[in-house]
Amino acid sequence: MFDLHGKRALVTGGSRGIGAAIAQALAEHGADVAFTYARSESRAAAVVKSIEATGRRAVALQADSADPQAIARSVADTVSALGGLDILVNNAAVGLDGLIADLDLDAYQAMMDVNVRGPVLFSKAAIPHLGAGGRIVSIGSGLAERVPFPGVTAYAMSKAALLALTRGLSRELGPKGVTVNLVLPGSTDTESNPADGPAADFQRGLTSLGRFGEPREVANAVVFLASPAASVITGAVLAADGGAIA
Repeated sequence: MFDLHGKRALVTGGSRGIGAAIAQALAEHGADVAFTYARSESRAAAVVKSIEATGRRAVALQADSADPQAIARSVADTVSALGGLDILVNNAAVGLDGLIADLDLDAYQAMMDVNVRGPVLFSKAAIPHLGAGGRIVSIGSGLAERVPFPGVTAYAMSKAALLALTRGLSRELGPKGVTVNLVLPGSTDTESNPADGPAADFQRGLTSLGRFGEPREVANAVVFLASPAASVITGAVLAADGGAIA
C-alpha cells in the first residue's frame, strides 16, 4: 500500500532535520531520491550514504532555494540523474522571529523567497515531468492555522501561503492525475527547535499529546501522501502536530 518502488523523488532541503527524515523514509519505501541542500556537504554525504544503504539511488544537489536558476537546475538534474520525476516534496524553509513593528525588510524578503517563491518555482519546474500518479507534497507549519504567541507572524504568514498554493495546484493538476497536499508539522525535535530548548515546555503545553514530534513522524505523513494509499486525496491539509491546532 505504501510501496514507492519505481518512483523518483526530489526533496528540497533534505540534508538535515525533517527533510533528511523524509528523504530516508521515501527511500526505505522504494523510491530513488534526489535532495537539495544549502551548505553542508558532509551532512549531504551522510544522507546519500543512508539512502544508498537501502539499495536506492541517491543524488545530493547543492542549491539555494531562493535562486530561481538553481531551482530550475535542481529539477533538471534530478530528471537527468534519476530518469524522471514522480514526487516533489517542498520542504526547504527558513525561519524569522520578531514583531512586525521591528521587521527587517531584507530578512523578510529572504524568508519569503525561500518559503513561498521557492515552492512555487520548484512546483512550476516539476509540473512538466509529473505524469498520472505524480505527487507534490509541501511542508508547512501548524502556525499557518493558529498563531498562539507573538513574534512569529511573518513566518506564519509565509507558511499560510502554502495553503492556497496546495488547494489551487490541486485544481490545476487534478486533470493530469497529479495530487497536491500539505503537511503541517507542529513542534518537532530538530536542531532549530530542540525538545530540550528554552521554550520547549511551553510548546509541549500547546499539544494534546504533551510532547514534541519526531522528524520521522512527519516523514511518515509524507510517505502516506506520496503513496498509492492516498490516490484520492488532493488539496488536503494533514496536521502532524500532536493536536496543537485541535
